[in-house]
Amino acid sequence: MEFGRILKGTLVMLLAGGQGERLYPLTKERAKPAVPFGGSYRIIDFTLSNCLNSGLRRIYVLTQYKSDSLIQHIRHAWNIFNPELNEYIEIRPPQQRMSTDWYLGTAHAIYQNIYTLEHERPDCVLVLSGDHLYRMDYAQLLQTHIAEEADLTIACMPRPVTEAADQLGVVAVDQGMRVTGLEEKPAVPAPLPGSPGMCLCSMGVYAFSTEVLVRRVIEDAKLSTVHDFGRNLVPAMIAGGDRVLAHSYTGRYWRDIGTIDAYWDAHMDLVSVQPAFNLYDREWPVRGASQSAPPAKIVFGGGPDGTPKAEVFNSLLCNGAIVSGAFVSDSIIGASVRVEVGSRIEKSIILAGTTVGRNALIEKAIIDKDNRIPDNARIGVDAEWDRRHFSVSPNGIVAMAKGVPFPSS
Repeated sequence: MEFGRILKGTLVMLLAGGQGERLYPLTKERAKPAVPFGGSYRIIDFTLSNCLNSGLRRIYVLTQYKSDSLIQHIRHAWNIFNPELNEYIEIRPPQQRMSTDWYLGTAHAIYQNIYTLEHERPDCVLVLSGDHLYRMDYAQLLQTHIAEEADLTIACMPRPVTEAADQLGVVAVDQGMRVTGLEEKPAVPAPLPGSPGMCLCSMGVYAFSTEVLVRRVIEDAKLSTVHDFGRNLVPAMIAGGDRVLAHSYTGRYWRDIGTIDAYWDAHMDLVSVQPAFNLYDREWPVRGASQSAPPAKIVFGGGPDGTPKAEVFNSLLCNGAIVSGAFVSDSIIGASVRVEVGSRIEKSIILAGTTVGRNALIEKAIIDKDNRIPDNARIGVDAEWDRRHFSVSPNGIVAMAKGVPFPSS
């Protein structure tokens, strides 16, 4: 099939209804794909940018849990497609055409949108997740899928067996990269043929032939399962003799940022001197909501009046941020954040609209939007106090919910 036809004949189903319980309190008011990331973006922007940069412009976003923020973001940041050219990005909450249920799982979300597939009649359906961070040209995956006449092609990344154990979905393959098994978070991952220390891990990126996908989600909907691709539908396809292939991902970076610790780790990757994931790649730009705010500003250079000198190291400062005579290191300072004189912020993420008062100390913390941190506050310093008032991750990252009063004692 000609390259351009592959892209035009592909429909994207982007799963964005995740509740994100492990990312609480950042998901207290929003769905996981709508959580801010990298100062200027939402998590979903990275998958959508992959679609745009890959030439895929027919996208349905399947929403469910606390979707207001996500819907508003897509409406304002992604209104760039031209319907006259058959380009679009549309929101699809549960349609309840096939049943009276909400989306009960990833496979069930596609089942509830069979009407859309029958109406659009795409050659291929690319099923994606809206809560992963990576850079990928989906056209290469689709080319493999078409050339090998597969029913399903799964994007996979090589990982050490020790890293994947109990953590990732592991794909077993034969010498020809045909998938012989898929197991979620196995204690003993199946090794790659010829490489006993390595295994293939599913990225949650699936290229389906439409006819096979429709048939399989209908069959799955009749069964008493959790209606999940990795746990149910893909193993059923393998057992049923469908041609399921693995496509090896050659990129350097992929993260599931579904926990507070993973979210913090991914931000620390961004502020490293040579980040593995580069936001400044002009050949593969990441699109987010434009911010009509003035440039970031750093004020007070340390004068004879004793005013503290502003120091900022290895950090991202977004539009409208002002750092006044404060110390900031290895941190992300969001849009219109203000950090007052004498404060110290290290290894932290301060989201948009928050004000940090004078002489505050914040270490290894995530402060959600629109908060007011008072003068002399201490966050990430006293573990016992932090646990009484905030959410604290297993690795000790303190997370403060959006727009909440600061504890008085």
